[in-house]
Amino acid sequence: MPRVKAAAAARKAGPTKRRLAERFPAGEVVTDMAKKQWKLGLPVGQGGFGCIYLADKNSSKSVSTDAPCVVKVEPSDNGPLFTELKFYQRAAKPEQIQKWICARKLQYLGVPKYWGSGLHDKNGQSYRFMVMDRLGSDLQKIYEASAKRFSRKTVLQLSLKILDVLEYIHEHEYAHGDIKAANLLLSCTHPDQVYLVDYGLAYRYCPEGIHKEYKEDPKRRHDGTMEFTSIDAHNGVAPSRRGDLEILGYCMIQWLSGHLPWEDNLKDANYVRDSKIRYRENIASLMDTCFPEKNKPDEIAKYLETVKVLGYAEKPSYQSFRDILLQGLCAMGSKDDGRLGLSLVENGALKAKARTKRKREVPGITGGSLDDTTCSSTKTDETPQGRCLRTRKRVRK
Repeated sequence: MPRVKAAAAARKAGPTKRRLAERFPAGEVVTDMAKKQWKLGLPVGQGGFGCIYLADKNSSKSVSTDAPCVVKVEPSDNGPLFTELKFYQRAAKPEQIQKWICARKLQYLGVPKYWGSGLHDKNGQSYRFMVMDRLGSDLQKIYEASAKRFSRKTVLQLSLKILDVLEYIHEHEYAHGDIKAANLLLSCTHPDQVYLVDYGLAYRYCPEGIHKEYKEDPKRRHDGTMEFTSIDAHNGVAPSRRGDLEILGYCMIQWLSGHLPWEDNLKDANYVRDSKIRYRENIASLMDTCFPEKNKPDEIAKYLETVKVLGYAEKPSYQSFRDILLQGLCAMGSKDDGRLGLSLVENGALKAKARTKRKREVPGITGGSLDDTTCSSTKTDETPQGRCLRTRKRVRK
């Protein structure tokens, strides 16, 4: 209990109160709460207060560059990893995810698996660590390298996979609150698989099946990422299912059109909020602004209209949202074939999408935050990609 209180106090204290993480040497062994030992490999990035290392089960061998896991490490009295860890412990155990995949007959579920966590003492200091799946390129890098445009099919395929994730985490009592391209990572080995990461803002909206009440808190106004955060969040209301679906709607518009109408004045949070409210009342106007051509993506308008009528505590019909997006695929003569149609990104440049299995070199870090798990090279702090791992403020003003 004292550790829980200390972590909660650290979250409130803010970044100026947090200690920097010590760099661990390759070969350092940590033991999780289940007494499993993990060997750390080379660091793949360092943030403002913690590090991410390649990792594998402890053995006499050194950790290879193809290691299947990463370990996130922070001083134990820091808050960000503690918040994320609680989500993974409750909702991302491998057996939970596999059970859901089998029950829903999915090919995969885009939630990184949690493999263990614990505390590690070194040089008189205590560190919290978490072991999880290692992932690859983030969509923001791919989006920017693709001239800030995804095809309509890519947007719809991505959104269908994200809906699968949202249904899963919502059914496990959590809302994400910060869906965006930078928090969506591709699998290292399957470029058509996308994973939602960074649960530092994840909120347990329905503990023990009891939904939190709608309550505006001035101290929480505009939480999230300014371009995409929900109207509820702008008003200081805690994340919810409808909020996540609204955020995904804004992402779809940006990915397809290249912009959002309020991006010209992100420093004015109230302007962004008021713009979203105005366009929510007239979704046809939003579509005209973002898609001035005649051939508009009607499925996105219908999606937003459906989100609009959801109550704060109402359970969405996820299949209804999927059906809307599937109708969009059908209207363009396509189908849900699971192919994202994305090119790979290495060192900021587009590469042709791999169509056959090949021997994979470890790519460079691809723009994650400390809350991301990535495939990466061993070059870390001095590379532009490594610098992207420094902790980002979630509210961009």
